[in-house]
Amino acid sequence: MSNQLKIKLSIADRVYPLTIHPDQEEGLRKAAKKIDGMIKKFESSYAVRDKQDVLAMSALHFATQVEQKNIETVEGGETIVHKIKALNDLLQDQLS
Repeated sequence: MSNQLKIKLSIADRVYPLTIHPDQEEGLRKAAKKIDGMIKKFESSYAVRDKQDVLAMSALHFATQVEQKNIETVEGGETIVHKIKALNDLLQDQLS
């Protein structure tokens, strides 16, 4: 546990103390900054009742980005597999 780092992150005007591995610090701080930026964007763009609403919308926004990248990765992988099969078929035809 000696290589653990204690940090405090502020998200939506609340402080969250965390014990992390030092390699995670930069990513966590950047993520917290992005979340706060998204909260400010939603608060300035929409009539917001409370922080819970903007936190939920921020979570939805970031989760959608992750899911969309997963979909694109799967589709891209399928395209690559089809191209490899086509190349393999061409090679088999030439070698036959």
